Amino acid sequence: MAYEFERKQRIAILGGGPGGYEAALAGAQLGAEVTLVEREGVGGSAVLTDVVPSKSLIATAEATNGIGEAADLGVQFFARSDSGRAVRPEVTVNLAAVNARLMRLARQQSEDMKSQLIKAGVRIIHGEGRLDGPQRLVVSTGKGKSGTDFDEVNADTVVISVGARPRILSTAKPDGERIFTWTQLYTLEEVPEHLIVVGSGVTGAEFASAYTALGSKVTLISSRDRVLPGEDLDAARVIEDVFKRNGMTVLSKSRADSVKRTKDGVVATLADGRTVEGSHCLLAVGSIPNTEGLGLAEAGVQLTESGHIRVNRVARTSMPSIYAAGDCSDFLPLASVASQQGRTAVFHAMGDAVNPTELRNITSNIFTQPEIATVGWTQKQIEDGIAQGDIYKLPLASNPRAKMMGIKDGFVKLFARTGSGTVIGGVIVAPKASELILPIALAVEHRLTVDQLARAFSVYPSLTSSITDAARAMHIVN
Repeated sequence: MAYEFERKQRIAILGGGPGGYEAALAGAQLGAEVTLVEREGVGGSAVLTDVVPSKSLIATAEATNGIGEAADLGVQFFARSDSGRAVRPEVTVNLAAVNARLMRLARQQSEDMKSQLIKAGVRIIHGEGRLDGPQRLVVSTGKGKSGTDFDEVNADTVVISVGARPRILSTAKPDGERIFTWTQLYTLEEVPEHLIVVGSGVTGAEFASAYTALGSKVTLISSRDRVLPGEDLDAARVIEDVFKRNGMTVLSKSRADSVKRTKDGVVATLADGRTVEGSHCLLAVGSIPNTEGLGLAEAGVQLTESGHIRVNRVARTSMPSIYAAGDCSDFLPLASVASQQGRTAVFHAMGDAVNPTELRNITSNIFTQPEIATVGWTQKQIEDGIAQGDIYKLPLASNPRAKMMGIKDGFVKLFARTGSGTVIGGVIVAPKASELILPIALAVEHRLTVDQLARAFSVYPSLTSSITDAARAMHIVN
């Protein structure tokens, strides 16, 4: 008797960043025939030139800060001179060694991810891909005798995960020597004497914070009235106060018209005619999705005016067979979101159970010093009447563990639904806020009340006890 077996579902993924990587693993897990097309390396820009190297650099900056702040805890560093006298050693940063380490980490992470895909049975094609209709990719591999060869990948489902690149200003073109995008900074061999950072959003603030800790004089140019204009107001104020206290110059309401290279540095010209001279400049003025030239519109995929791919909460585009994940989509541009979108896209395409991504449940973090972690509804949305909630803020200065650790800046803020006390959001400003936010994220995800959160046992002393203390203060009287 002859048996007729159902053909495996074919999934083609364009782009091997966090979204494409997770989509490939999910597809392999569900038994699909998966092909991943990537032009640079598995992990994409997130691993090779963005998240992994930048957060590795920030880890070095945190270590540098820790040495500087150790004296507050009674720890002193001395060396002996030739005469035997105690002298305070100078703390220096070998930026060439730092950058070599973080790029090595990035490459290793990329190789580890590639090994995981190969182990899972994913076929990887190195090359430039584009759509040729809604269910086929054409890939230029460059392997032929003439310098160009092509592969064709037919699929039942296509996932686009091509990421984004730094936005370039026509009046401030990076050269990789004095004027940089955030993907180019890792060629520096010495800490910049005076780094001008154009842009006070997340990327600008993170690098401004890091290079201040590494020893650079930093001038942060912000076109808005404060740094981190899209973030919680109280959190942004704390960060700006810390920046200024650490010696950073913050130029608010100061739009940069141009950045030019000089004989031995750079000069930034502001819209009001003022100029700022420095040794180097970082441009952090947003990003552009890598969606041009991919045949998306021809395949029937709807794009926004900015070139982002329109997707719904399961990452599906206007074409049923095509999904999109990550910074190329019009969803929230976070690596964690890209990963979730990639998994959700494949689960949905293959008929597995999915939980559509809910924006209000997404946790995000800004890796300044201190960090800012947020989840759920915002205070502004509550104040504008978009959400009904009560707000409670508890400064970290009152936390016993914070006092022991010498932490002076930061707070825990909870938002709870008026009446029911259901936790609907929160903000933490603290060292390692990215680690501390999880209890609030779980409360938001599972609709716990402040009383349920308060009943959890937090260690004494611990920074997390500020979360339960804040929840206890919001007790709903029955």
